[in-house]
Amino acid sequence: MGIPISAATAGVPPTLFLTDADVALLADWRAAFDALRAAYADTVPAAMVPPRTMARGDGMWLRSLSAVSPSGGHMGCKLISASMKLRRASYLVSLFDQESMSLAALIDGNRVTGIRTAATAAVAIDAAAPARPLRVGVIGSGFEAQGLLSALAAVRDIAHVRVFSPTPASREKFVVIFRDALKGHIEPSVSAREAVEGADVVLCAARSRDETPVIRGEWLAPGMTVVSIGSTLPEQREVDEETIARASLIVADMPEEVAHDTGDMLAATRAGIAFAERLVPLSELVSGRVRRGPDDIVLYKSVGSALQDVITAEMLLGRARALHVGTEMAHSIVPVAK
Repeated sequence: MGIPISAATAGVPPTLFLTDADVALLADWRAAFDALRAAYADTVPAAMVPPRTMARGDGMWLRSLSAVSPSGGHMGCKLISASMKLRRASYLVSLFDQESMSLAALIDGNRVTGIRTAATAAVAIDAAAPARPLRVGVIGSGFEAQGLLSALAAVRDIAHVRVFSPTPASREKFVVIFRDALKGHIEPSVSAREAVEGADVVLCAARSRDETPVIRGEWLAPGMTVVSIGSTLPEQREVDEETIARASLIVADMPEEVAHDTGDMLAATRAGIAFAERLVPLSELVSGRVRRGPDDIVLYKSVGSALQDVITAEMLLGRARALHVGTEMAHSIVPVAK
């Protein structure tokens, strides 16, 4: 066993606990966007962001995602416990200080997932979409779709939005939520195809109940950027095979997982569609090492990454300390000398 070092001796601050309400208070789209863009513009070795792991039980699972931040500040892990039987899940993000190895923070990760997913999508769109006010099509009207549009509107000018959701009341509610922020430049659509038509950017966050694709490649026009965040497991579908076939560039936050663990890409593989040469890491696009042509269709596929969780959690912790938000824990994990 190692020899414990007291927190006082180590000279480290106490562990800060941030509740879901704290995260809601501290959340800032621009700050998350800036932090994530800086991370993806850097070179992050694969060893710093290993593949996620999942332990499965009877109708339940525990997923872990770990990463070392390239900022030099923290390293951390997000744990997700979920039960399909109970229809419940819990999220926990832990951050460790890279200098002292002390436990800097424990954060309720419920909102972190939504913040990092939407803000990273905004990073991808900003790098891929034309430098003008954007025409946006949104497929879906729930929490994820609202986050995607909120994050994008925080960093780019929006010319117009069309939203489709299968339930008319849901898409009308979505319009009401964003009407003031977008100065009325938003309207519901009666079909997904209508929402996509004429868009520069398509935000897709809506799988169908029977897992049939909700985006069809035949709807896409040259120059479009399509964001797909809803197919993260082999049994899930969001875009069809033609979308993948027509994409000149397929950008992924975790290329290996996107290629081998998502239903959309597995379906494309079964259909004989070769995409390996068109699949690139998000960092290649953000850093400018890969560029799109003006008529290229770009597909951003996201499964989520521990890098996003840790970078977002770092941002939240920094804001919490500056604004004196959160609860200092009376006891914490004490580093040991090895």
